[in-house]
Amino acid sequence: MLPPEKGWRNLFNGQNLKGWDTYIAPPIDDEGKLLSSKPVGLNNDPQKVFSVIRVDGENVIRISGQQWGAIITKNKYSNFHLQLKFKWGNLLWGQKRGKKMDSGILYFSTGANGADAGAWMRSQEFQVEQGNCGDYWGVAGAAEDIPANKINDSNYVFNPNGKMINFSASSSNGRHCLKRGDNEYPAGTWNTLDLYCMGDTSIHVVNGKVMMVLYHSAMVINGNRVPLTRGKIQIQSEGAEIYYKDIRIEPIIVIPKTLMK
Repeated sequence: MLPPEKGWRNLFNGQNLKGWDTYIAPPIDDEGKLLSSKPVGLNNDPQKVFSVIRVDGENVIRISGQQWGAIITKNKYSNFHLQLKFKWGNLLWGQKRGKKMDSGILYFSTGANGADAGAWMRSQEFQVEQGNCGDYWGVAGAAEDIPANKINDSNYVFNPNGKMINFSASSSNGRHCLKRGDNEYPAGTWNTLDLYCMGDTSIHVVNGKVMMVLYHSAMVINGNRVPLTRGKIQIQSEGAEIYYKDIRIEPIIVIPKTLMK
């Protein structure tokens, strides 16, 4: 755990998951088929999907990935700078075996648990996946406008000088935008993620490099866009073992201009 600094609040106390809830989706088999329609649920974790263990001489949060779900802050946040570190473990489970290690930071999380894939609340996703750290996904009806270029029939990549494109499940452009470039360190190395959110604008930063700037955060309700600028933070369990540490947040009143270029 990082020592206290003016303005910052540690979200992980270095000892346990106090300040967080856990939620686990209905169990699935290795093919992704439901074994039960009933979710494992809120703060019920018999397989210890979420735990605190010793890694590299310090306590960190381990997410096993064995079941889909998330740890969720009890508090809601807006106008913030979130910073955390992660590195990949070694385990892949079920339908994720042989694929990329996968997790994600879900912000502005609101509404019911399990709204997406039975596992996650409606939210904006800062993708954490091998080779794709910094991508955007709209989760359970969330929407963003992102300047981007179309690179093939189904994919767009962030370009600060590109056309402003709407991304959501109800958009013809889909709900996924690729980040610009790559700045993830090799597996087994700690990476630092920074997420800046001010009003309805967000920035995804990986190891000090801006991956994407997102505008007009919203959720689509009955065909209408409603602003989405405040919510909880979820950290995903999605089939891969991953470790997180040094999770902290500070309020902001402006996004640094250097990040908007």
